[in-house]
Amino acid sequence: MASFKKTQIRSLPKIGQKVTADTLYWRKLNFPVTVKEFGPIDYIDVMPIEPYFFAVSSAAKVQIYNPITHQVHRHFTRFKEAAYGASFRSDGKLVVAGCDEGHIKLFDIGSKSLLRIFKGHKGPVHRCKFTVDNTHVVSFSDDKSVALWDIPSETEIIKFSEHSDYVRAGCVSSISSDLFLSGSFDHTVKLYDARSPTGSTISVDHGSPVESVLMYPGNSIFVSVGGTELRVWDMLAGGRLLARVSQHHKTITCLQLASDGKRLVTGGLDRHAKIYDVQSYQVVHTLDFPSPVLSLGITPDDFTVVAGMANGLISMQHRQTPAEARALNPKQSLKDRQKSQTAYRFRLNADFRPTLNPATDIEVATKDETCRTSRYDMFLRKFQYSKALDTVLTRYIRKKKPAITVGVMQELIRRDGLKTALAGRDDSSLALILTFLARNINDPSHADILIQVANTLLGETIKVYENSCLTPQSEKLFLQLQEHVNREVEYVKHLMEIEGMLHILLASTTTQTRRSHANIGQGSAVKVMLPSAAAAANATTVYNVG
Repeated sequence: MASFKKTQIRSLPKIGQKVTADTLYWRKLNFPVTVKEFGPIDYIDVMPIEPYFFAVSSAAKVQIYNPITHQVHRHFTRFKEAAYGASFRSDGKLVVAGCDEGHIKLFDIGSKSLLRIFKGHKGPVHRCKFTVDNTHVVSFSDDKSVALWDIPSETEIIKFSEHSDYVRAGCVSSISSDLFLSGSFDHTVKLYDARSPTGSTISVDHGSPVESVLMYPGNSIFVSVGGTELRVWDMLAGGRLLARVSQHHKTITCLQLASDGKRLVTGGLDRHAKIYDVQSYQVVHTLDFPSPVLSLGITPDDFTVVAGMANGLISMQHRQTPAEARALNPKQSLKDRQKSQTAYRFRLNADFRPTLNPATDIEVATKDETCRTSRYDMFLRKFQYSKALDTVLTRYIRKKKPAITVGVMQELIRRDGLKTALAGRDDSSLALILTFLARNINDPSHADILIQVANTLLGETIKVYENSCLTPQSEKLFLQLQEHVNREVEYVKHLMEIEGMLHILLASTTTQTRRSHANIGQGSAVKVMLPSAAAAANATTVYNVG
């Protein structure tokens, strides 16, 4: 006798994020450890060398955190008002920070001593950076100026005042100590060369207030963010726009490089951090946070990701190590290890049956022979269709796994047993079916099956209540089903109207195209637009086609 074939449950592919190598890589970040500060986190900077401490500028202090212990390693409070933009020197021994007083303060991390105070700005200094030679500091101020300072002599070398609004963004070159970049609320990004005191060498318009700028290590490309856009500029071509990306729903506030310069990370007020591939500028992964993100810090080895938020939270996430993965899921890890360590020297024939000794050996059934049969399959096997349907109308299955209920209904239709399963039902069991139909009949993945079930159910109900009235409970459920069906009919009517308008539009377009082709064949003049370019904007050429 042929074996019983189980009921096939129709499963549709789930629509979700495509799993890529980047997705798997960034999903290895552990659950974040959070620390609460008293004010918004203005800026986070990661020490370029191990142990990769990170400086947090918030309220009237700068704190240096240990990324492993999540404790404060050093703190600097020599500020009368708010502290901004604390940054490390490349050797990790000094840190510089701006403040509301318009000063730039230089601290020694080892002794916590205040070494220098650079005075000259007339407004708050929100960003300051060490140059690559470690002997100069560049400051970006709300007095609309950018200044270069000499650390040994504590004097100002040069100041540029070309911006017409606050300068809240800035960075320095990783190759030359004379090049630095500024971004302002006047929508412009300017590149300065300290050897050219006449002014900026490159100026580009971002289109909205600039929140952050970044220069790639090779000094050939720089990036600006502001509003909801990220823009990529070619420095060697005089500031030519290379890419324009808008993936955030609210203002982008910060950006960082990751994965050895192969990935670009932006954070925004929409509580997301987007990770881009620097080749295509496509989003490869998204990190979510509980509050608007104001600043980001990523260690050079991608082991730690730090985010500072508007509500004062600091989120610290570490990459999961293999040992931690085994500790989180020991059973799976043991199974994987067993699979990887097992080696087979011989392969037995599938028909091989060993000779058993009845006195000492015990025959164990294989997994396939002892596989548990579902209850609905058990009833279907016995042709008990009503019980099979009742089995899949339990609360858990009909709400959490409706595909199983629909699969059994489809099998009953195929067996021509749906009428038998629906016949002779009381109000309580009829209510379960009507509730399920009303809940799922608008689902396109189940509609074709459920419409047949609804038609069969209505036919059986008319037979039962031909000479009597429906109970109040059943009448209410039938009205609910009718409401869902009417709503679906209205949707279909609107779609048909749209389809009709599309037919008219496409028909008129086809007619015009045919007329244009006919005119071209007769030798009329046709105006051809050249592709838009910086060198030939809005240019047109008239060709006589004949």
